[in-house]
Amino acid sequence: MPRSGRCWVCRCWPMNDARGGYEPFDCAPALRLDAHERVTVLRFEGISSRLDRIEGAIERLERRMWLAVYGVAAAVLADVFLKFVQVTP
Repeated sequence: MPRSGRCWVCRCWPMNDARGGYEPFDCAPALRLDAHERVTVLRFEGISSRLDRIEGAIERLERRMWLAVYGVAAAVLADVFLKFVQVTP
């Protein structure tokens, strides 16, 4: 990325038409920073997709847990109902 004026990272002067007739250049610290930003974006996207998969798994587990809770509650109520029916002739 050619920049006008001094480099914002290392404060070096790019060589342009006004300062020597060479093409503008990117300094190594700026390139490293840009690469680091790209890697950070890729890592964040990876973490975000993994988090989405984990959230989906937690939702499925929560549904299974509620099904188990309702199953136990139904079994207890059925047992109480059967005892009540046996006591009352």
